[in-house]
Amino acid sequence: MTWIPLTDENELRTVKEQSYKTPVMIFKHSTSCSTSAVSLDRLQRKWKEDEVGTLKAYFLDLLRYRSVSNEVATLFGITHQSPQLLLIKDGIVTYQESHFGINYAELLSELRNIKNQK
Repeated sequence: MTWIPLTDENELRTVKEQSYKTPVMIFKHSTSCSTSAVSLDRLQRKWKEDEVGTLKAYFLDLLRYRSVSNEVATLFGITHQSPQLLLIKDGIVTYQESHFGINYAELLSELRNIKNQK
């Protein structure tokens, strides 16, 4: 799995713009939280590049980049959670999950729904 790190608030504009071309995912991770570590590990172990296609996967370290996390909430109109997975298409969060609700199979299902809506 290839993560694209999110480290600056200005990068979020690019993420939003990219979502008009291909789905993007943001995984918000707390390095001090065991639930976040388990959720991240489960996602990474099941991840298959050939299944997710052109999905861009962004990684946000909440503790190092708190202001970026706050801007994610503002820009996409969501409530902050940690850990949190967001799937974004056409500038809108189409799927979000947090804690142990983060599930690779559900993410794939949502990606397929997006592709079928074209």
